Amino acid sequence: MSMQRSNKYQYETSPRKLEPEYRIRNKKYPKKSTAPKLKTNPKKAQTITSTKTQNRIKIGVAVGLVFASILTISFRNSQIDEAFNKNEEMKQAYLSVEKENEQMKVDIENSLNLNNVEQQAKELLGMQKLSTKQTVYISLPKKDYIQPATESVVIEEDEGLINKVINKIKDIF
Repeated sequence: MSMQRSNKYQYETSPRKLEPEYRIRNKKYPKKSTAPKLKTNPKKAQTITSTKTQNRIKIGVAVGLVFASILTISFRNSQIDEAFNKNEEMKQAYLSVEKENEQMKVDIENSLNLNNVEQQAKELLGMQKLSTKQTVYISLPKKDYIQPATESVVIEEDEGLINKVINKIKDIF
């Protein structure tokens, strides 16, 4: 008996045969039949061709669906872009109106200056400042013209049944 060594080198005169680490499996494949083929049934040929056409139709439908979905996505994106552009235009219009509004506020504040109001009152309306000759003094007697109320106002609140009974008992005693 020879001992197997873990060393792969052989130091003797007759080297040992190295065995592969795997084993080759011999698969037996079926042999081809040499018998002549019979004519195929025309119904089978039709079913084969019909399955091929069905497969082609399925592929065509799938391609059509993919194309339709891409077209739908593209159309939706174009609508989103149009809405975004419209929104941006409206923002720009809003900003321009807001800027014009601010300028009008500044113009109104400048035109409301007291000197401008006084000048326009003198020129357009013919107004003038009050002089001491135009002042009229009125003397009033020191009598008090306020009269006290002669009638008293009584406000009745809606009381609960228990409070009414208690008040009647208090009135009796």
